[in-house]
Amino acid sequence: MNNIPNSFWTTLRGLIAILIVFVIILGIGAIKAMSNIGVNRTTVSSISVDGTGYAIAAPDIATFSFSVSETAKTVVDAQTKATTRVNSALKTVRDQGVADKDISTQSYNISPHYEYQSAICPAGSYCPGGKSVLTGYDVSQSIQIKVRDLSKAGIILASIGSLGVQNVNGLNFSVDEPTKVQAEARDKAITDAKSRADVLARQLGVRIVRVVSFSENTGGYAWPMYSMMSKAVGAEDSAPIAPEIPTGEQKVTSNVSITYEIR
Repeated sequence: MNNIPNSFWTTLRGLIAILIVFVIILGIGAIKAMSNIGVNRTTVSSISVDGTGYAIAAPDIATFSFSVSETAKTVVDAQTKATTRVNSALKTVRDQGVADKDISTQSYNISPHYEYQSAICPAGSYCPGGKSVLTGYDVSQSIQIKVRDLSKAGIILASIGSLGVQNVNGLNFSVDEPTKVQAEARDKAITDAKSRADVLARQLGVRIVRVVSFSENTGGYAWPMYSMMSKAVGAEDSAPIAPEIPTGEQKVTSNVSITYEIR
């Protein structure tokens, strides 16, 4: 070791110092690279356009509901009375061609029926006042009907109203498959946006590369609604006249916003 010249040690210390500096530089570069992970340094040129499309839809189904409520001294008697009236109404509905899949129960309730009874108060004595007394039970059932043959909607409503049901609510008109109407409006909106983008690209002297982002806002439906409230009627009432029920049509709107990359 003592025979090694000093120049060797000087050179070795210089190489070690250079190596240390090199390692430090590499570490700093790695740290900077890690801080830039997920950062896109490339600037993408783009244009954004809006498009609007319309689709006209005529309703093809109508829904309404009716309810029956009966009161009796026992639950069984109240249920029997309510079931008899509901079954009569459902037979009428089925006779008009409504399928079982389009008939559903919305609610079925059984509750005690109380009546307020006043106390008999002897003259000149203390009167305790009246009280609520259980006199029977209420049974109510609500049914929802979907009518696919709209030409029969008025006839069915009139028939139901003559069977002693307590009330009939509806009709609410809608499209059985609204996604088809929305898709038609969306297609037209996208075509409109693409046409606007092509014109803008030509004016700017650029080329459309691809879609960067897309968003849509679809307008809702606003169908006309026919309402009917019917009190219970007896068999002695004259045959009802079927109401005329115009269904109209609705314009469904789709508004889209599309951003295109350009070069």
